[in-house]
Amino acid sequence: MSAVTEAGTASADIAAIVREANIEAVLDELDRELVALRPVKTRIREISALLVIDQLRRQAGLAAGRPSLHMCFTGNPGTGKTTVAMRMADILHRLGYIERNHVVAVTRDDLVGQYVGHTAPKTKEVLKRAFGGLLFIDEAYYLYRPENERDYGVEAIEILLQVMENERERLVVILAGYKDRMDDFFRLNPGMSSRVAHHIDFPDYTPAELLRIGNLMLGAENYVFTDDAERAFREYIVRRMARPRFAHARSVRNGIERARLRHANRVYEAVRTGTEPTVEMLRQIEAQDILKSSVFDEDERPATERQAA
Repeated sequence: MSAVTEAGTASADIAAIVREANIEAVLDELDRELVALRPVKTRIREISALLVIDQLRRQAGLAAGRPSLHMCFTGNPGTGKTTVAMRMADILHRLGYIERNHVVAVTRDDLVGQYVGHTAPKTKEVLKRAFGGLLFIDEAYYLYRPENERDYGVEAIEILLQVMENERERLVVILAGYKDRMDDFFRLNPGMSSRVAHHIDFPDYTPAELLRIGNLMLGAENYVFTDDAERAFREYIVRRMARPRFAHARSVRNGIERARLRHANRVYEAVRTGTEPTVEMLRQIEAQDILKSSVFDEDERPATERQAA
């Protein structure tokens, strides 16, 4: 077979694999679902390409072991880690690397028991549910608490290590959490670090990106901001980002839900007093629906901010 023909056959095989798995549809959906996060999307495309070429190499008789697929997602809350994990499971399933498009999401409490002999059964039960799919462990660093010699998290880690090494055909594990804490976790647990091939960092969203996310969330529910409301919501985002427990897209969703409550109450009162509701009234979030949030309350502002005002 000539080099040209061989190249043509390889190209056709790649196209067939991509077309049959419909990977581009999943990646396009990820693009639509997630605002920004370009480095994350690039890494997911790279991993997808690796898996497609791995299949092609196997078809060509180029022996190689199964690629290591365990991953670590790092970043602040609300930056899309769980969403990407679900899309990753879809891709892995379509390409035949896991049996089911199935994600089991857990935390320490689901894996670690409170007394002797309780942890192993809990961890094994979670693994039983996850086999054939993907196990997503959020805030994975809480599994290891070196300050407590009697903590049972080490037992869960030992079971996970064994499964991640010996059951790679049956399970993909994604560990997630804050980057600095995950770095410490891997430093203290080198065996876990050696089993995780792909580390993906999820950057924080900017206020402009969070505003886009808010607009997308509203649009999905057939709501829109008025111009004044959009300006107010951008200010809401900036103020909320300065507060404790800010969770990016999750906090934006909570802000949107509260604005919808205020909108509903406002429209209900208008209808109750005789106003004929219009489609515009039912759809539009106005500035007052945003500005009634406690983040705009003078008394809720930090003392330093009040003094500077």
